[in-house]
Parts: sequence; structure tokens; C-alpha cells
Amino acid sequence: MSSETNAPKITLHWLEKSRAQRILWLLEELDVPYDIKTYKRDAKTGAAAPALKEVHELGKSPVITVGDHAIAESGLIVEYMSEHFGGSSSLIPMKWRAGCDGEVGGETEEYMRYRYFLHYCEGSLMPLLLVSLISNDIKNAAVPFFLRPVTAQISGKLTKGYLDPNFVTHFSFLEEQLTTAPDGGPYLCGRKLTGADMMMSFPVMLVTSGWGSVANMNKETFPKLFAYAELLTKSESYKRAVDKIVAIEGEYKLV
Repeated sequence: MSSETNAPKITLHWLEKSRAQRILWLLEELDVPYDIKTYKRDAKTGAAAPALKEVHELGKSPVITVGDHAIAESGLIVEYMSEHFGGSSSLIPMKWRAGCDGEVGGETEEYMRYRYFLHYCEGSLMPLLLVSLISNDIKNAAVPFFLRPVTAQISGKLTKGYLDPNFVTHFSFLEEQLTTAPDGGPYLCGRKLTGADMMMSFPVMLVTSGWGSVANMNKETFPKLFAYAELLTKSESYKRAVDKIVAIEGEYKLV
């Protein structure tokens, strides 16, 4: 890691079994000095450690502190850190097309994709995956045997009526976005890894790993998406982040 004098102290507040993996990857890619402070979940409820509320009022992870500033929400963290510490990296694509600086509509396709996927990840895609997680919990709930047909029916209707059609729409959309990426990709915004790819890494790696019961999620139906997920794991900064996660938690698991 680089070591600039007078640079603010950066601390990643790491909650076990959280989506902080992406921020750790970001810090490794930015090559900035940082510390990790770890927090445990409640063994019975799975709730975040109360001590996290001393860092940010919502008490959730990921959150980082940069000097005296506490920054929460993954998308904002990616934007803020990339803008201040990205230097000449490709994490933020070039914003303006030649001769179009400051013009409405003058942004490059790469930049507009970058901004879109930063918001799309948590705003549109992750809520579906969370509903899917809840649906699976309902289906597998420890209830008396005579109630199991009821919970199975609720989960089944939710999956077939809401989740499956939405998953088909979203993952077909992502497959098309990878197919039409600028300069042929292979990343969502073009030829280089961006902060948007880091944001998208969690849901993409999750569904392509066989998690849950996502409709038609296989290499034959979504070849670009599976290739993209594999490509992200080949980043050297990603590998370093995984090694650190293993050192912290003893293993690396998305959920």
C-alpha cells in the first residue's frame, strides 16, 4: 500500500457476514493505507453489534471513517473514495465526450453506465435478492407440520408470481448490457474495471454461485454474466481482499 504523509486516517468498520467485501476490495484497488476494525453479530438474532451505532447512527455496515467523517452506504463510499483517492485509476470513467465539457447530454456512455450501475445495484437488484432470501426463509421455517403447506404456498406464490419474472427481466438486461458494453467490454462500462463493477460484484457472484433458486440461472442462458463473474474474481486486488477476509473470519463466503 502507498503511504502519503498528512493523509487522513481511513478505517473500514467490518461487520462479519456483511456486504463490506466490496469496500475492502475497493481499498485494495485504490492502494491506500487503511485499518480494519471488526464487529461481531449477535449470536442469537444476527443483529449488528450495537457499537456500530457509535460510528454511524444506523449501526449498519459497511461504513468507513475518513479522518473525522463517517461515510455509510456502499455506493457513496465507492464514489467518495474513488474521487478522492483514485488518482489516475480507471475506477471512474472519463466523464465528458471531446468538446462537450459541462453540456447536458455530453457525458460519455462509459460514465453514464458507471453512475447508473452504482445506483441500480442496491436500488433495483438487491431488493429482489433480499425478498428471495425472505421467501426461502418462509419456505424453510421451522413450523408445525400442518402449517408447512401454508408456508410453502406463500413462498411458492411469491417466487412464481413476483421473483421469477423479475429475475428473468433483470438478468436478461444485465446479459444484454455486457453484450453491448463500450469497446466490447468485458466490464459493464467498457474495457476497464470501475467502481460500478465492484458494486455489482456481490449480487452477480451470489446468483452465479448457485445461491437460492434464481430462475434459469445457468451458463447456457446467461453466458456473459457467468464469464463476467469469473473475470471479477481474477483481479489481483480482489484476491488480496479475499485473503484478508479469510484472515478476519476464517473463511470467505458471500452470505
